[in-house]
Amino acid sequence: MSVGILGVMLYVSLFLGFIGLVAFLWGIKNHQFSDEKKMLQGVLYDGEEELNLAKQKEENSRRKNV
Repeated sequence: MSVGILGVMLYVSLFLGFIGLVAFLWGIKNHQFSDEKKMLQGVLYDGEEELNLAKQKEENSRRKNV
């Protein structure tokens, strides 16, 4: 490979990495990764049936609080 091609590949990869970093920081700023309840329920309930029951319990508790 020539040095010119390697230079272009380097600049393109740095540009794409910068775009990925900006997108990640934007996601953090806008709280795209802050769904803590979902993560905790995923750990507590392994199967689909358990998740459905947990969802129904949460909906029932929300209805009672409203």
